[in-house]
Amino acid sequence: MKRFQTIGIVAKQDDEQVLPTVREISELLLQLGRAVYVEQLPGIEVADGATLADADTVIKHAELLVVVGGDGTLLRAGRRLGSRRRPILGIHRGRLGFLVDIRPDETRDALQRVLEGEYWVEKRLTLQAQVELEDGSQGPFPAINDVVIRNQSAVRMLEFETWHGDEFISQHRADGFIVATPTGSTAYALSGGGPVLHPGVDAMALVPICPHTLSDRPLVVGADKPVRVVLSGSSRDQAMMTCDGQVNQTLRPGEQLIISRGAHSLELVHPCDYNYFNILRNKLNWGREKSDSRD
Repeated sequence: MKRFQTIGIVAKQDDEQVLPTVREISELLLQLGRAVYVEQLPGIEVADGATLADADTVIKHAELLVVVGGDGTLLRAGRRLGSRRRPILGIHRGRLGFLVDIRPDETRDALQRVLEGEYWVEKRLTLQAQVELEDGSQGPFPAINDVVIRNQSAVRMLEFETWHGDEFISQHRADGFIVATPTGSTAYALSGGGPVLHPGVDAMALVPICPHTLSDRPLVVGADKPVRVVLSGSSRDQAMMTCDGQVNQTLRPGEQLIISRGAHSLELVHPCDYNYFNILRNKLNWGREKSDSRD
């Protein structure tokens, strides 16, 4: 495995609790003889020899990107990568921490093992959304978790139709619609009743939000074809499209949203003992351990 020599560190913004962890990581990396770039944050202090810079400069120079924070911090970093392929190692200093899977007390040992080449890289599907407007187009907007359409009016349902490639799926009346990657299947889509998709599955989950018809259920489709959403209804029905909850774009009746496979995968670095199902059991209380008794 590649031995990383230049490490970039980005962290959760406006959270002083991550700063000691960032300093500890920078000190360890310098002791191990690595070049270190750290994102400039208010109140941050790093070990002598580390370089403070803006996030884009950190990403530009890093061979490995260490993210300190929660899943939102990792999503922010992943979106900023753009076409620059950088593997990401996540240190959990947030809430749920589904993507940032290394606990703070494991940081030193995990980092040393990764830098010694004891790791594996998991490639995950990403999405990109293109909004086709009457007077042109907007995008593409990258998404790691999901692309969501919600009605801007809290008292009205959206009317829209969906397509998978050239095949018509259905006409919908609902509060909104979620198109999720396997990574995003354990986020908003799961709360909306969608299925959990293993990261190795090359597919998207289509999840209506509070549909008017109870038979309008979640659907899993292949990521080999784009999903197209066409908004209908009256001129009063405006929707808001969001990518990972971090990018917004208004959508009006007659306009289309095209969601397709992203140009680049998200590359996550894991220690060799990482297990996805263990994450499911511990973070979501899903399933049981092998030693649990059976009725």
